[in-house]
Amino acid sequence: MNQEWLIPLIAYLLGSIPFGLLIVRARGGPDLREAGSGNIGAANAMRTGGALAGVLTLLLDGAKGFFAVWIAARLAHGSSHSIRWMMVAAVAAVIGHMFPVWLKFKGGKGVATTLGAFIPICLSAVIAAAVIWLLIVLFWRYSSLGSIVAAAALPLLLDLFYAPHHSPPTYVILGTILISILILIKHRSNMRRLVAGQENRLTLH
Repeated sequence: MNQEWLIPLIAYLLGSIPFGLLIVRARGGPDLREAGSGNIGAANAMRTGGALAGVLTLLLDGAKGFFAVWIAARLAHGSSHSIRWMMVAAVAAVIGHMFPVWLKFKGGKGVATTLGAFIPICLSAVIAAAVIWLLIVLFWRYSSLGSIVAAAALPLLLDLFYAPHHSPPTYVILGTILISILILIKHRSNMRRLVAGQENRLTLH
């Protein structure tokens, strides 16, 4: 059996691990789906379970994206399509986080998992996106706004930083655009609340 065909399944299953939900529950907190914003990601884990829960969720959600792509690179090692399979893994991991089979396909918004997945693909673009997110959060205290802007900027950042004087392969750009669109779709309710001035600001406690 060609091991490369296992990549989407492995990446999806890794991406579907609901770390935020598990961490907050392990710390005696509520079900994240029924608390705060109802999201299972790091921002809601921080609001609901405290700073440590939020940081752990952020790191582990990023790590599952990273390892999904890292495993894809190892399984496709030596293949001329290695980067293609890495991109497939990135998309599958993000979809796994957003639509996990364990939670009836109702998951998170995919930002941390996306950043982790793109570390092996283009670290410079990840750093730039993270800086954009951080600056927006520091100035306006809206995690969702930072995520929306960083996601929208990711395809351009990848085109700028992928390789000196070279654009990424078409399938890398298309995969990145798909992920960005999915993140923006997942943030529809946040966009409505931002426009209405009703979005929750990120606070530490």
